[in-house]
Amino acid sequence: MLKKSLVLMGVTAAFYLQAQDISVIRNSIDVYSNTPMVGSSKFNAMVGSNGALGGDATALLTNPAGLGVAIAGDVSATLSITDNKNTSSLAGSSINYNITKGNIGNASGVAAFQLMTETPWKFINLGASISTQSIENYVETGGNTNISIPKNLVDGSGNAVVGNLAYLGQAYNRYGTQTKFNLGVGANYNNSLYLGASINMHYVDLDQYDSASFGLDLDKTIYTFDKQYTPFSEKSNGFSATVGVIGKITNQLRLGASIETPTWWNMDRIYTDYYTGTDGLIYLDHFTEDRSFRSPMKATFSGAFVPTKNFAINVDYTLGVTKPKYKVQGDAERELNSFFNDSYKNTSEIKVGAEYRIKALRLRGGYSYASSPFDAMTISAYSNNGQAGDVNYSNLILGARNTIGAGIGYDFGKFYIDAAYQNISSKYKNPFLSGNESFGTGYYSGDFDVASPSSVVSDVKNIRNNFFLTVGWKF
Repeated sequence: MLKKSLVLMGVTAAFYLQAQDISVIRNSIDVYSNTPMVGSSKFNAMVGSNGALGGDATALLTNPAGLGVAIAGDVSATLSITDNKNTSSLAGSSINYNITKGNIGNASGVAAFQLMTETPWKFINLGASISTQSIENYVETGGNTNISIPKNLVDGSGNAVVGNLAYLGQAYNRYGTQTKFNLGVGANYNNSLYLGASINMHYVDLDQYDSASFGLDLDKTIYTFDKQYTPFSEKSNGFSATVGVIGKITNQLRLGASIETPTWWNMDRIYTDYYTGTDGLIYLDHFTEDRSFRSPMKATFSGAFVPTKNFAINVDYTLGVTKPKYKVQGDAERELNSFFNDSYKNTSEIKVGAEYRIKALRLRGGYSYASSPFDAMTISAYSNNGQAGDVNYSNLILGARNTIGAGIGYDFGKFYIDAAYQNISSKYKNPFLSGNESFGTGYYSGDFDVASPSSVVSDVKNIRNNFFLTVGWKF
């Protein structure tokens, strides 16, 4: 558990944001409850909507029963180029920041084994997929000198003085990668029923920073502060399993369903703890901690319509059926679990994807909508004129997400090449700066600390433009 925490007293959102690091909540959902969904270009162009279609190893990302649909072997590798742009707006000014990354986003393969028997079982297929994505995220927010925090200080002569710290800016920075490895088996029963199961290994490696700048009126000096417990480094691994089924109701209609268990995570963190010494100066130590976390269980229901060999459309609906939960080791985990019980709502996502074939040419597209993970919350926040008061927000920390996909491909026979584009957008309210002086959860410089009783809340618009190129071989 965290070295410093508060005694649990019925955790409201405002109380929690003062007592802990808001990024723990963000990472619990944004990183540890949302595993990579980077597949082949075909998969990405259709925004991952293939739960009742299947046919290749990317079925492992949605419904492993799709492995059983394959009648030939297939291996592919996908180059991924992602552009992540955040625009943070506060008090009429905005700051933009772009991060562009490139990597092998997915490598996958399926081996099809036709059963030369007289039983209704036609194929037993094995598949594997590894997906990797950057979780780097940088949000910088400009200052507002109307927001001023008083601080009791001592001058050079040892006299007690009161200084005012004007808020000048804040930056949140997260580096790292997230990887998911799937290994599964699928079976074909009489070309009408497909069954599948997979085991899924998850890995996260991240580093995180949170700093803020203030101007002190006493000496006209600008000070930079680091948020308590940052910077920190975190390495985590997890395990989950998925089972699924697809039924061919008619030659044109297929229905599918899958369940992915919670991911059981083990997290190891090295973090920075700041404290005030007996001489009044600020010191820091580094500590380690470990945590166990369970992400929500997810259920996906799918339907596909295939009127001809040249056209197919698929719809997936995914629903979280449990809530995030930390293994309780102390008050910090109790607070987190109470917060999730009170404020987290089971997320849902609907995805629609389609493919149209013109001889060897493939045209693809899709759209998905994922709901906001949190209920409306009321916290103490500063207005643009610097006054603090209770404000209710409907999209605090994370917001709803919209994804548009498009793609094209060409089948050369044994080989194929595909390309895809995705546009992912979301908007949310970004709270920061709040800290509790009694529990030492504010911001620290080399000279003194500052703890704001209220949050600064900026408007963040996130736009991700992703490009994919896949080369594959069928055998």
